[in-house]
Amino acid sequence: MDQLNKLSGIAHWLPRLSLAATFIYHGFPKVAMTGDVSAMMGMPFAMVFILGIAEIGGALLMLWGGFGPDWATRVGGLIFTVIMIGAIVMVHAQFGWNSINMGNNGGRGMEFQVLIIAVSLLYAFKGNAIKNAVDSATM
Repeated sequence: MDQLNKLSGIAHWLPRLSLAATFIYHGFPKVAMTGDVSAMMGMPFAMVFILGIAEIGGALLMLWGGFGPDWATRVGGLIFTVIMIGAIVMVHAQFGWNSINMGNNGGRGMEFQVLIIAVSLLYAFKGNAIKNAVDSATM
């Protein structure tokens, strides 16, 4: 257990990096190829572009918050939460819970989005207290 405790100071980076990577991966094409993504998603051009900027911006805030200000972590978490609520309402809720390509929903359920919301809200509610609590536990 002592070995795990020694690594706990970096534990906040695991979900932080995963969230940032996910939103950069999905946001970049919305900015770089807005027209194509807009046509594919059936959404207005401006909405897709703004969504891409929000996804990348939230990711950058989440990463910056790991080194710096608490507000950056919290705002990044809130941005991700709003985006995922929109994704659930607009797309995923109609396919139910299951996000694995089983049954007849084609893997389009909302379990992945709900997990992202839960982790994002943890960062929004706790901010860098997650990092600071872990850091103080290792001292």
